[in-house]
Amino acid sequence: QVHFVESGGGLVQPGGSLRLSCAASGISSTYVMGWYRQVPGKQRELVATISRGGSTNYAVTVQGRFTISRDNAKNTVYLQMNSLKPEDTAVYYCNADNLVGGRYWGQGTQVTVSS
Repeated sequence: QVHFVESGGGLVQPGGSLRLSCAASGISSTYVMGWYRQVPGKQRELVATISRGGSTNYAVTVQGRFTISRDNAKNTVYLQMNSLKPEDTAVYYCNADNLVGGRYWGQGTQVTVSS
């Protein structure tokens, strides 16, 4: 059974930083792991993904501000978010994908950027 433990969300002022963590169990470290986000009334969108080997992919809107990383031994993925903007406010979801139909989602963690 696949299970995720997400943490690190919260309220931060514009320009601040947060670090999200997602520990996965029940999947192998070969999965591509990533973060997506969603605001009410909009589709869930890609934030960043990272392969087991460390290849990364970022949405244009977060490039240069967010950094995704992973610890394969712990099956954990991180998202360091710097220079946060109000438009980064969303529910952030951890994702694991084996690229052949196996895709799993975390429960989501709220990130709010507001003064």
